[in-house]
Amino acid sequence: MKKSLIATFASLALLAASAFADDTHTSRKFQGPKANTGTVTHAVRDGKNILTLSDDFKVPGTPDPHWQVVDSKGNIYLLQKLSIKGDKVNRSITLPAYVPDVSKVQIWCAFAEVVLGEASFQQPVQVSSR
Repeated sequence: MKKSLIATFASLALLAASAFADDTHTSRKFQGPKANTGTVTHAVRDGKNILTLSDDFKVPGTPDPHWQVVDSKGNIYLLQKLSIKGDKVNRSITLPAYVPDVSKVQIWCAFAEVVLGEASFQQPVQVSSR
């Protein structure tokens, strides 16, 4: 009886540990002339790679801010607009399948063609296969 209880508790502990080890990665703080607060988190949900801005991130007051990511080879991927209709904000986006990994997340002003700020990950985040 004791052995089966110990085995059951060990199984539950292992299951709980794997549930909490859901690949999340948080970047360093954004740094830049206009985007210099908050962080971004990468997580895998339902098999999709999601980037989410922290609650303390302040959207730059520029005409056309976009999400942009840089991979470990220096390739740059311009993604969705940050600000959308009705003063709403794309605080989370799904990474497209063609992005292999993410070293940095940048806020890019498409109007002025300038990086407003960037947040880097300690190590490139490998995008899980889909």
